[in-house]
Amino acid sequence: MKKILLTLAALGLVAGTLPAVMADPASDLKQFQAFFKKKFPTVPFDEFANGLYALPGMEEYRDQWEQFNEFPPYELGLSDGKKMWEKPFKNGKTFASCFKNGGKNIAQGYPYWDERSQKIRTAEMDLMDCARQNGEEFPFLTADLDKDTKARVQLAELTAAFYSLSQGQRIRIDLSSPGAVKAYEEGKKFWWQRRGQLNFACAHCHMDLAGRNFGGNQPLSAALGHTTAWPAQRLQWGRLETLHRRYGTCNSQVRAKPFKHGSDIYNNLQLYESYMSSGLPLTAPAMRN
Repeated sequence: MKKILLTLAALGLVAGTLPAVMADPASDLKQFQAFFKKKFPTVPFDEFANGLYALPGMEEYRDQWEQFNEFPPYELGLSDGKKMWEKPFKNGKTFASCFKNGGKNIAQGYPYWDERSQKIRTAEMDLMDCARQNGEEFPFLTADLDKDTKARVQLAELTAAFYSLSQGQRIRIDLSSPGAVKAYEEGKKFWWQRRGQLNFACAHCHMDLAGRNFGGNQPLSAALGHTTAWPAQRLQWGRLETLHRRYGTCNSQVRAKPFKHGSDIYNNLQLYESYMSSGLPLTAPAMRN
């Protein structure tokens, strides 16, 4: 891993092809997606939802991924998540009672801007509030999700069950309110900003270096489609995990201090990344390297 990070750092010093500033969200989206269509002209748009497995040069990883998907290892975690989703609360209601259409075909709109709280809301936040409002007690409601792996995985499994109800739905994020645009801009700023001892931005790995494999089973995925598969199960983790857990490990890899799970900055980053993947189908839960 150290060798890989040093290689990335060296390449990052000369990476100068990134557009540092973009315009309004619609213009950002057009430019962002055009970047990847030009970089990977043979990849059909919908294939970007499959992450690195869609990219040229990743055929070996694609073969392995397809073999795993014959009997997806995340099925055990998803099954546990579905049990939580379907099990009646003490008052007779279920998680489905908290969501429009019983939670079906709505995940493509997450995260979203909430006018009442003046914050971005993620699916995890709504699931947790649903449990609280119905008097339920789950470990993930009170645990430190950065430290308590068991509680965080439980939340990831429940969220995976929620997202599974919207598989195939195309991402459509509402940025019509000023608050949503402000949160989007904060997420965009985080995405393009260098950080950590390696002085890397998210864009260095997942735009400039997307599609490259630096050994050690560390191929770099394209940013287009980043959020479509989460919650996901990474091979090295062997369990379903949340997107914010992935953000934290990315920050650590560039030697930057991670933010708190569920923090506003990660919520805003998720908003930005999700909007940049507008039009792609949700594939969560899924396998990832």
